[in-house]
Amino acid sequence: MVDAITKIEAFRVPPRWLFVRVETSDGIVGWGEATLEGHTESVEGAIQDLTERFMGVDPSNIEDIWQTAYMGRFYRGGPVFMSALSGLDIALWDIKGKKLGVPVWQLLGGKVRDRVRVYGWIGGDHPSDVVSAALARKEQGFTAVKMNGTDAVAWIDSPTTLEATVDRVKQVRATGVDVGVDFHGRLHKGMAKQLAKLLEPFRPFFIEEPLLPTQPEEIADLSNAVSIPIALGERLYTRHDFRPYLERRAIDIAQPDVAHCGGISELQRIATLTATYDVALAPHCPLGPIALAACLQVATAAPNFVIQEMSWQMHYNQTNEENPLGNADLHTYMKNPEVFDVNNGHIDILTNSGIGIEVNEDRVREAAKYCVENMKAWRNPLWRGDDGSLREW
Repeated sequence: MVDAITKIEAFRVPPRWLFVRVETSDGIVGWGEATLEGHTESVEGAIQDLTERFMGVDPSNIEDIWQTAYMGRFYRGGPVFMSALSGLDIALWDIKGKKLGVPVWQLLGGKVRDRVRVYGWIGGDHPSDVVSAALARKEQGFTAVKMNGTDAVAWIDSPTTLEATVDRVKQVRATGVDVGVDFHGRLHKGMAKQLAKLLEPFRPFFIEEPLLPTQPEEIADLSNAVSIPIALGERLYTRHDFRPYLERRAIDIAQPDVAHCGGISELQRIATLTATYDVALAPHCPLGPIALAACLQVATAAPNFVIQEMSWQMHYNQTNEENPLGNADLHTYMKNPEVFDVNNGHIDILTNSGIGIEVNEDRVREAAKYCVENMKAWRNPLWRGDDGSLREW
């Protein structure tokens, strides 16, 4: 009898994550992550659509399921649909690895490294105390960190607005760690090129989303004007979306998000595509443990991988003082959190079968029940300038 998908469930859990559980007739359970910050309910609807389509289908045919989901409708792509597909895809790879008794990276061609370099976040949306945060990360074993560069900035603002950012980067670099500076698409061209030039003497590890991802030509111009590596990709959802940036030589580091870009299947394809253009891979992942584990499978097998974002003790993982079920961090839903231990800036590759982590299903179900009854789905803030006009968050 051919194995078949018998159940697909979605769990909205604190702090802002969406997990996907897939069960098969053989009794194997796979976990995926479909987190799309700020659009949770839309993704839940898309997962319901995929559930209706793929119940009873053989879970081993991952590529056919992916292509059917993507190509089987006239309208394709986009963040909501691709995030839903990501959750399903990751879970199917988890099932396949568990069924065969191997980690997913073995199915992607085997390992090309023994450990994976990682970085942690310092500073929130209003960066402050970044030096003490960088020192704390260094004490935890990190050799690289990332910080938001600015808060709200006008389309063209006073040049003095950028001075605090430059000073913070200078101070963090003095601690001896590498630092990525996330512009977060908050700056427009006239300000972004100023800040990139000002930061150049302090040699950031990279600058991320210096402009909005709707500006491939302008990002290419900026890339040609500075020596700092340009990184982006969290708001690009397929390898096709990366194409104009690659063809224009606009980026040095691709940052696809495994929970947004179509899962392990598409992340692996993006890794191969970007390597063709001598572009490095550093998957975006300020998300949950399932997404991180999925990223690590590709990182283990991708020759052009350089560093992995992880959300341990990240500022978005806010605590809920009223009820401990509202508290959540990277390790909250895991039975084997030790697999993410950081040593000398790296974590060891995952060796357990599937995506390599053991999900605490009881905790997930308990937290999801609490989340639905007590918490609204997460929304990003809205920022306005002194004149009342909307600014990029």
